Amino acid sequence: MKLRLLTLAAMFAALSAIGAFVKIPVGIGSAALDTVPALVSAAFLPPAYAGAASLIGHLSSSLYAGFPFGPLHIIIAAEMFLILFVYTRLHQARRYVLKWVFFIFANSVLATLPFYWIISPAFFASALPGITIATILNAGIAMTVSPVIVRVMERVKTHA
Repeated sequence: MKLRLLTLAAMFAALSAIGAFVKIPVGIGSAALDTVPALVSAAFLPPAYAGAASLIGHLSSSLYAGFPFGPLHIIIAAEMFLILFVYTRLHQARRYVLKWVFFIFANSVLATLPFYWIISPAFFASALPGITIATILNAGIAMTVSPVIVRVMERVKTHA
């Protein structure tokens, strides 16, 4: 069972790394679709594994972009881990609407909030709209794709 979880987590982390190459220009810099696979992974993985997939996805996206915020990406990766951890717990508790509301609010507002003090209030104000748009886009794609992937995985499980 543990090997299956590690394999799935590695697969979703790899898909997150691939999603890092799909860039969306939003205000300051760009956002990527690295979070979509991590959001989908909540249906298959425990919270810590889904969080790890998200953490790896963010770090690979940052690496591809050249780490524009330097060591601050460690903070962002930790935030992503925590957000996906809670998101997955909400999914497992069958709080389907709340998990999306939480993800969009936490990934856009709460994750950006520390940079109000770390960088500047102006940075926070200019980054928030773009990050919110990217978050909604990631959530929308994951919301659309997740039910299909879950159904396919159920079929594979019954035929295997």
